[in-house]
Amino acid sequence: MTDAAFERRRMAVSLVNSGVLKSPWLRAAVEAVPRERFLRPGVFIDEGRTWRPVTALDTDPEEWLRIVYGLDTLTTQLDGHLTADGTGEPVTGVPTSSSTDPTTVVGMIEALDLMAEHRVLEIGTGTGYSTALLCHYVGEDNVTTIEVDPQVAARADAALEAAGHSTWTVTGDGLLGHPQRAPYDRVVATCAVRRIPYTWVRQTKHGGVILGTVGSWPWGTGLAKVTVGEDGTAEGAIIARASFMQARAQAMTPLAGDLTARTAYADTDRLARLSPHVLEEWMPAFLAQLVAPGAQFVRATRSDGAPLRFLFDAERESFAEFIVDGGIWTVRQGGPVALWDDIERALVVWQDHGSPGIEAVRLRVTDRSHVYWVEGSPSLRWEHRLVR
Repeated sequence: MTDAAFERRRMAVSLVNSGVLKSPWLRAAVEAVPRERFLRPGVFIDEGRTWRPVTALDTDPEEWLRIVYGLDTLTTQLDGHLTADGTGEPVTGVPTSSSTDPTTVVGMIEALDLMAEHRVLEIGTGTGYSTALLCHYVGEDNVTTIEVDPQVAARADAALEAAGHSTWTVTGDGLLGHPQRAPYDRVVATCAVRRIPYTWVRQTKHGGVILGTVGSWPWGTGLAKVTVGEDGTAEGAIIARASFMQARAQAMTPLAGDLTARTAYADTDRLARLSPHVLEEWMPAFLAQLVAPGAQFVRATRSDGAPLRFLFDAERESFAEFIVDGGIWTVRQGGPVALWDDIERALVVWQDHGSPGIEAVRLRVTDRSHVYWVEGSPSLRWEHRLVR
């Protein structure tokens, strides 16, 4: 019969074999922390158009442990309030909280280069599982974790207490950090942010590390690792692809209304040099967000089944509409900013420089701006200035 301890060891071996789990202390934490305790009352299994609630009470114990100790992200909340119940009836909704896949969790903790005496600020408590892994090594008094959703925070706090970790669990806006317990040696965010808040830099010790996912699309986002300098700036690189739910204060609202009305008045109409499908690839999508950080990419279908692609920047009242005919894409653009001109130009330069991966991106954070550049490509540089 399968038991939880066996499943934890099995998961640890899988993570070691994949090259993600390297530190002996972290392996000990993975083998000790009961993930099932942090998944109550249950999870939602994706079944395409619906979600199937699964709980420990209504599932075969061995099957439940296989779900808990698999390497998948497990959705724990829909639409900001729905949690799994014992009915088993399929539901619809949009994920708003989850237990991130163990590969990503462990990989991020490894990237923090933790030492036992470090003080850690975690943005986005979620279920509390990653919090428990941190507490296992640096101690509960050295971990402060912030969760914006009161219900999610309460469940995580109860699970942490039950697991023996009476850590500092705070309900609030993680974008503001938690100055009361600053400074921190490490700041790690388990949500995506449009840019690294300077408040995090202020609350991090000189030489300290901030790790967080930057970008606003569901894909094409990057894991930024920056080190805080004595001059109050932070500099580093995008070290990997990463995908997290957006911080709720920064989440983009899905576009409502008639798309044809939004694209009624075009100022230009031309053949596109690149297909908009390129934006469905990770690195081009990341670059597009650097060029036009307020833009949303929308995929749709015409009544005859032909694909449509759009870029919208609601704040700047600009759009790009892509129409395909015989495999040839035309782009119609309107508004003060020619969105596709700017993005396409950057992507062509990127291709001319050998299409480097996301790990070639560097960034510098100051109290006035974020600067990004692609190493070895001087013309691929963007500065996002903060409004003062």
